[in-house]
Amino acid sequence: AASRPYANEGPAPGGRARGGAGPERAPCRPQLVGADGSAQQRLAEAVLREPKEFKISIHLAASLPLPAERDHLRPRIDLIVFIIDIKSKYSLKNVEASLAHVDASFFLGKVCFLVTGVGRVNNCSIEMNAIWKLRDTYCSPVLLCELESEKIQATTAQRLLQMLQICAGHVPGVSALTFGSLMRSSADD
Repeated sequence: AASRPYANEGPAPGGRARGGAGPERAPCRPQLVGADGSAQQRLAEAVLREPKEFKISIHLAASLPLPAERDHLRPRIDLIVFIIDIKSKYSLKNVEASLAHVDASFFLGKVCFLVTGVGRVNNCSIEMNAIWKLRDTYCSPVLLCELESEKIQATTAQRLLQMLQICAGHVPGVSALTFGSLMRSSADD
């Protein structure tokens, strides 16, 4: 379950994050965690294709914990995205086991669950109640998507980039905790 860095070649045209003047910001770093490597790959590629005004370095892992021997080299992670394939019970079990290795501070707005395959409800192996239970237990938002559709891939990538920008502290006046609270209240409506 080694972490595999996935990075683009720098900032979008223009060279700097919003604000222009001043020091460049550190890259935003999401960690995608899930048993399905092809889903991670498609999502990472979709995120990198989207226009953005900041650097991004995407890290992929099949599960947590990550190997301890590289802890001293591992960069700060801004957002952990747990990918659950709705048609794979193993996928859910993998995420549930990985959650035990996440520092509690990440559950203050820096974790989300991305559920794939929702367009094929007749092939579901996981009850949606199990997903909602994860959301409620870990106070973390759930995004539903179908990575087979390029349009939905792009929309999902845009949503993740917005979340990532907030979690990395690149949006003045909005913290990950505030954003997480807003996401939870909108899900309750």
